[in-house]
Amino acid sequence: MTQTILVAGATGYVGGRLIERLEGRDVRALARTPAKADLPVPVVKGDVVSGEGLDEALEGVEVAYYLVHAMGGDGGDFAERDRKGARSFGEAAQRAGVRRVVYLGGLEGAVSEHLRSREEVASILAEHVPTVHARAAMVIGDGSASFVMLRKLTERLPAMITPRWLDTRTQPIAIRDVVGALAGLADHEDAPDEVQLGGADVLSYREMIERFRRVRGLRPRLVVPVPVLTPKLSSYWVTLVTGVERALVMPLVEGLSAEMLVKTPPPPGINDAPLGFEDAVRAALA
Repeated sequence: MTQTILVAGATGYVGGRLIERLEGRDVRALARTPAKADLPVPVVKGDVVSGEGLDEALEGVEVAYYLVHAMGGDGGDFAERDRKGARSFGEAAQRAGVRRVVYLGGLEGAVSEHLRSREEVASILAEHVPTVHARAAMVIGDGSASFVMLRKLTERLPAMITPRWLDTRTQPIAIRDVVGALAGLADHEDAPDEVQLGGADVLSYREMIERFRRVRGLRPRLVVPVPVLTPKLSSYWVTLVTGVERALVMPLVEGLSAEMLVKTPPPPGINDAPLGFEDAVRAALA
């Protein structure tokens, strides 16, 4: 295909890996400060919140990826930034005649404020241009904050006191499979409005800890769930142990209370043979 593709959020982990997957295509990346973006494709200047540079960046673009998420901020500031960014980008994509926007959000089920904001972003984009809402749960990859959190907790603690969400089931997916599915959605003729993406295994967080331990060859971990550990307290504890910023930890912890599972399989050709959890972990550790 000779279509021109724009990746917004290209300096993030998923965006960077997607650009690698799209090698050989006519791809450009959007960044607020192009000089700081170390990417193997042309980088154009643009700001989704202010709208600056979006018309120029989207000129001639047929497919755009919107991988922008505001993770930090208190008092709902992040949600307002997400709202403004989606509206600015959607309006600019509409003016440019973009054929399709592909947006990556979370699987349905979790009820955190951040995941509600993801839902709103998908809706705003779809008001302006045909949008495919790709949904995924935990991404297993070396640059994924949720995977880094799981890894450091398991490696550093011989025993863990955890909230009840330890037994919540989810469907983690390898970064390889996420970017493969996203790349495939650029060309898929009959892509539905929503595509649910998951790995081969459905696991609780307790099972993920145990399987990660086995892959790493670590000694068994004592895991004790308690009912009184709130998401706020959990986020402080996880930040203390892992060193991951609390602005990133808090929305991740908030989203762990409800199951996030694939209920409708993606269309043929999209994520047909995803990796299992242990193979995804081995690939991330490598």
